[in-house]
Amino acid sequence: MRCLGVIPARYHSSRLPGKPLVDLNGKPMIEWVYRRAAAARSLERLLVATDDERVRAAVERFGGEAVMTRPEHASGTDRVAEVAARIAADLYVNIQGDEPLISPRTIDALCEAMRRVGDSVQVATAQVPLEEPGEAASPHVVKVVADQRGRALYFSRALIPFRADGGLSAHKHLGIYAYRRRLLLELDRLRPSALERCERLEQLRFLDNGIAIHVETVSEDSVGVDTPEDVERVIPLLENDGAMRVRAGEKANQEGG
Repeated sequence: MRCLGVIPARYHSSRLPGKPLVDLNGKPMIEWVYRRAAAARSLERLLVATDDERVRAAVERFGGEAVMTRPEHASGTDRVAEVAARIAADLYVNIQGDEPLISPRTIDALCEAMRRVGDSVQVATAQVPLEEPGEAASPHVVKVVADQRGRALYFSRALIPFRADGGLSAHKHLGIYAYRRRLLLELDRLRPSALERCERLEQLRFLDNGIAIHVETVSEDSVGVDTPEDVERVIPLLENDGAMRVRAGEKANQEGG
């Protein structure tokens, strides 16, 4: 199975202008993301899909591959879909361009999950156990609930499930996806749904259209960089040899996650 890693990198950001090129310990953020993703064993090829020549030039300076895509895309998924229309592969892994601590093992886990579940599942994503109270209450941290087969039931910015008996643990959704090519090429036919607009979560468009999403449990969290405050938070982690925050890793492994 040919797995292509795609890092969508839109230059403009309302909360952090020029986000892909923000300096993190002497390197642009996109370089940190690229080098982490390049360590994934499952990717046959890795590229950055951008709408800005400054990002393309930065990627090529550190030896990465970049392609130019249309500026009007509303989401990273749309940008990945344009790549899929131009470059053939079996699987496309959408790696967020603002997560410089993404684990290559998470990428490998998603690719392996798509091999395991078979062609009936067109998209997969990842989750980690949610344990920090601050993240549980934050609408900026997306939560996910999956069924016993690992299929997503719902994604929300609210805390789900509501734990009346305390019997179930909550999970944080990691914004990484693996898509089969057929789904990406048919993306234009899927119109934004009411739930998607309500929660401002594009993955709800798939659920609203009856498209199953496999949710793979992983042990390593990632840290998104959306604001100047996030930059200050991530720099010490990068200084510590790019150490990842591990969320209940031993527990997840023991439970076969």
